[in-house]
Amino acid sequence: MNAPAPLSFCIYCGSRPGHRDAYADAARRTGTAIAARGSRLVYGGGNVGLMGIVADAALAAGAFVCGVIPRSLMEREVGHRGLSELHVVETMHQRKQMMAERADAFIALPGGIGTFEELFEVWTWRQLGYHDQPIGLLNIEGYYDGLLAFLDRSVAEGFLGENVRALLLADDDPERLVDRLARLVPSARAADDYTRI
Repeated sequence: MNAPAPLSFCIYCGSRPGHRDAYADAARRTGTAIAARGSRLVYGGGNVGLMGIVADAALAAGAFVCGVIPRSLMEREVGHRGLSELHVVETMHQRKQMMAERADAFIALPGGIGTFEELFEVWTWRQLGYHDQPIGLLNIEGYYDGLLAFLDRSVAEGFLGENVRALLLADDDPERLVDRLARLVPSARAADDYTRI
């Protein structure tokens, strides 16, 4: 019997480190946790901010790390040259699609509007049935407290279904969030089957 393929976690996060050391620490812990369970990391391919930190931590702990970056951002985000695999694509749409196709689960760390957009897009795809991968939000230092309260307000006001709201798992512990999401990955999914979305 063949061993199951390793899971692949797609990470969305800031190309800046933020002002608190806790954000960088959380990124390191996330990368290390992914590697510790024998999983792979897929992310935006940058070598700066939380992007670089999570990738370096996963690599240091022995994980396979795949980066996907548009050519126009290769210099601005300082494309990471030490990855297991780096794809340079032409558009942001290609970047997001390739990352999603290689993912078994998604985690958003602290970040800016790019992180928000990626999170909401992949969550919308889940709502519409384009994929069945679990989605997590790493809420370090209460960074996403305001967003989570707003989402609950959206449910209360009738614009967001409770079932859809429940698809986004929030946690303040990186290791616990990785484990929670891993348990929710459909058992038939294989991390080397890059034809999901």
